[in-house]
Amino acid sequence: MKSIVSILIVVVLVLGATFGVQAKSESKVFYQVSTDSLNVRNDPSEKGAIVGSLRKGDVVEVSDETHGWFQVALNKTSGWVAGYYLVKASSGKQTTVSSGTSSVKAGAQTVQADSLRMRKGPGTGYAVVGGLYKGEAVTVIDRDGDWVKVKTPDGQQGWVAAQYIGEGGGSRSSSGAGSSSGRLNGKLIVLDPGHGGDDPGMIGKESEAQEKDLNLETAFILADYLRDLGARVVLTRSEDVKPSLPERVKISENNGADAFISIHYNSSTKNTSGTLTFYNKSKDKALARAIESELAEGAGGLRSNGISFGDYHVLRENSQVSALVELGFLSNEKDERIVRTKDYKRKAAKAIADGLVQYFN
Repeated sequence: MKSIVSILIVVVLVLGATFGVQAKSESKVFYQVSTDSLNVRNDPSEKGAIVGSLRKGDVVEVSDETHGWFQVALNKTSGWVAGYYLVKASSGKQTTVSSGTSSVKAGAQTVQADSLRMRKGPGTGYAVVGGLYKGEAVTVIDRDGDWVKVKTPDGQQGWVAAQYIGEGGGSRSSSGAGSSSGRLNGKLIVLDPGHGGDDPGMIGKESEAQEKDLNLETAFILADYLRDLGARVVLTRSEDVKPSLPERVKISENNGADAFISIHYNSSTKNTSGTLTFYNKSKDKALARAIESELAEGAGGLRSNGISFGDYHVLRENSQVSALVELGFLSNEKDERIVRTKDYKRKAAKAIADGLVQYFN
C-alpha cells in the first residue's frame, strides 16, 4: 500500500512540474532587437555584469520584466536587457501572456473606451502614469485579475482595466487624438524626463519634492498634448528608472527624432526664480528660442530667463535638434509651490508643445 501511495505522489509531482513548465512557457512573448548591438547583463541594472550580446534583428523570448529591463533568452544567451531597444516581434511566434487561470492575447489590441487612464499598478488606488484614447494600439504584456499591463508603440507602460481593451474597432494610432489639429503630423518627438531611479535630481527646499517625479509627470502631460497635435512621441523613460546619458541620446538618434526635449527643474544657491531653456549647437538655437518664447508668455506665473548655451551630454552628443528646459527652481520656495501644482505642469507642457508648433511651422 505504501509503495502505491509513493508512486502516486511521484506521478502527481511530475505532472505538476510538467504543467508548471507549460504555464511558464505560455507566459513568454517575443521581441526583436532594434539597435545594432545590445548588451545582455546578469542583473536588471546597468551595474549588472555583461554576459553576452545581441545583434539587430535578433528575436528573443521575454519571460519577465522589471523597471524597464526585460529578461530574455536566445539560444545559449540569457539575461537582462534594457527594454528601450526591443520592439514587438512581427513573426508568427507565440504571443500570449497568462496569469493564474486566465490569458489574453498580446499585440493587435486596441483601446475600446473614449479615454482610458494608465496606472502604476493593477487598481484604481495606483497613481495615473498616462492616458490612452479610443482606437490606440497597445501590446498586453501582463495580467492581474481584471487589470492588464499594456505597452504603447512609444514604450510607455501602465495598467488599465481589461474590459476596455480588445481586438479591432480601432481607427486611431498612437500618433494623436481624434481631435488632433495635425500641426505636428509626421513629426517624431523624443521626450527625456531627467534623472530617475536612484538619482532624484534636485530636492525641493520646502516640501522636498523630487525633481525626477516632476520631470516624469510633466513629460506625460506634454506627451498627451503632442499626440493631440498629431506627433509621434517616444519617452526615454516611462517609469522610475535611470537610463544612462548615452542611452537617452541613443534613443533620440535610433528613432531619428525631429526634436529631442529634456525636461528638468532647476536649483541654485541664490534666490533665483523662473524658467530657462538650453541649447548646445547652433542648429538647436531656434528650437530653444521658440520654446522659451512660449514659456515667457507667463506659463503658471514664472518669468522667463531666456535661452542659454548648455554643455550637457544629452545636447552635446545628440545629432538631432535638441533643447533642455528648466521649468522652475526647486531651491526657491515660491517656485516650488507653483511647479508642484497640476495647473502649472499643464501650462508648462502646453507652452513647450506650442513652442514646437512654432518651430516646425
